[in-house]
Amino acid sequence: MPVSTTHSLPAAALPADVRFLNALTSVFISVLVLVVMAGALVWVTQRPYFVLKGITVSGDVGRTSVATIRANVAQRLMGNFFTIDLQSAQAAFETVPWVRHAALRRVWPNRLEVRLQEHHVAALWSQDGDTQPDKLVNTYGEVFEVNLGDIEDEKLPLLAGPQGSSRHMLAMLHRLNTALDPMTSPVAKLLLSSRGSWRAVLANGVSLELGRGSEDAVVARAEQFVATLPDVIKRFDRPLAYADLRHRQGYVVKLKGVSTTVPPDEKTRSP
Repeated sequence: MPVSTTHSLPAAALPADVRFLNALTSVFISVLVLVVMAGALVWVTQRPYFVLKGITVSGDVGRTSVATIRANVAQRLMGNFFTIDLQSAQAAFETVPWVRHAALRRVWPNRLEVRLQEHHVAALWSQDGDTQPDKLVNTYGEVFEVNLGDIEDEKLPLLAGPQGSSRHMLAMLHRLNTALDPMTSPVAKLLLSSRGSWRAVLANGVSLELGRGSEDAVVARAEQFVATLPDVIKRFDRPLAYADLRHRQGYVVKLKGVSTTVPPDEKTRSP
């Protein structure tokens, strides 16, 4: 019985130039598709539907008005929902007076949501020993600048010290107010010299030379002074005007109408 068989012959290999043209055609088509898609995407993103129609502002806005935001930000917001640079927009909002930080996010399809954190003022600031304030310190110890007329009715302490010392000085202000609390008059001015020497002026006008040293050492010196002060006041029956705590074996006080040096004996021992 005859048997038939079929044999497959290998396809003839395409010439090299044909293979090159086919590959080139595939690349061209792929690039063309990508260009068309990119063009379509650009066309869609530039439609008026995606132009920013509104900005919602929330968070700390106690000192920040809509008019102030508009005046500082409006001309700096460029682009639509898709193309706006959120980092640049954030920087624009953070130029608004009293704004410490701004967080932004897009809200589909054509809005922007902004959450503001304002500076909360803790003290007036003057740099390098000049007791005329020109800036403010917030509760984080950061120096910022606004119109000082905005806080002219607020009774704020003054910090005066070298550049970069505001955070350290604010922490020291809080510690000294606690240490000096028995004197019933808070610190109105705290000054730090370029050599690291502290001086405090209380709200009642009493001036205290606190000297140099670590924060703990200066605070301990103030605490011991306050502990011995009532006996000094009682002895001379005069209100305190000035005290110099920089002496190793005691401190010098000036009472209204009396000046004296207090030795470290009995209850008047002080570093």
